[in-house]
Amino acid sequence: MKIYSEKKNINIAIQDLKTKNLKIGLVPTMGALHRGHLALVERALDNNDKVVVSVFVNPTQFDNKEDLKKYPRTLDKDVALLKTLSKDRIIVYAPTVNDIYEGNTVAQDFDFDGLEHEMEGKFRDGHFDGVGTIVKRFFEIVKPHNAYFGEKDFQQLQIIKKLVEKHSIPVKIVGCPIYRETTGLAMSSRNTRLKPEYLEAAPFIYKTLTAAKKQFGTKSANKITEWVENQFAKNELLELEYFIIADAETLKSVKRKSSKKSYRAFIAAYADDIRLIDNIALN
Repeated sequence: MKIYSEKKNINIAIQDLKTKNLKIGLVPTMGALHRGHLALVERALDNNDKVVVSVFVNPTQFDNKEDLKKYPRTLDKDVALLKTLSKDRIIVYAPTVNDIYEGNTVAQDFDFDGLEHEMEGKFRDGHFDGVGTIVKRFFEIVKPHNAYFGEKDFQQLQIIKKLVEKHSIPVKIVGCPIYRETTGLAMSSRNTRLKPEYLEAAPFIYKTLTAAKKQFGTKSANKITEWVENQFAKNELLELEYFIIADAETLKSVKRKSSKKSYRAFIAAYADDIRLIDNIALN
């Protein structure tokens, strides 16, 4: 398995693949890979000749410096996991911060037509500027035909689709289903930091989402939101940051339901100091 840490070297490798007319997939990650990441890579392997997996903890998308500092970095383990899928069709790009930002670690300013101001954007200042900056940079370096993102970060997925549209980037964005533990908890690299009692409590998030989905056909968004907030108020270990029922396309909170639109429920909650997010399609 080839591992690159400098864009000039991976550029040469990508150019060689392009001259052979090989189809290239990209799976951007921040490392600490789990089964959910591997599902994305498997999907990419099914549809491409070569798959580039980037492993990079991007500093410009963290609004919390302590969270950035604590984020797990496990490159050797990540590479070993990827080798279980393929040793010759996967390329790992694990750059340094300097290789990506060239001494100027600042996010570009983006306009995502308001998508960036909903949900996560209200609680994580500058987060999506950082996401847009790094994803656009990877698209420029790797020049993939297809790029794969999980629906756990559904808002991010919609924003990346908008990025590609507004900047006319020639890449197909493929959204992939949320990969869950047997308990229902959405797989996340952050789960590895959960203390045992919080890991045991965390599936309550998905349980609440599925219960909210069952109510969606008969109750208003406001009633469901009130119910969810009451459920979390009774939970001693999890603290709700937000629960929102939103239009799946615009991400704006629903005021009145329409049979012509698709809706999703989005949630963010703290388990101790670990922030967890999840979402579910409602119709």
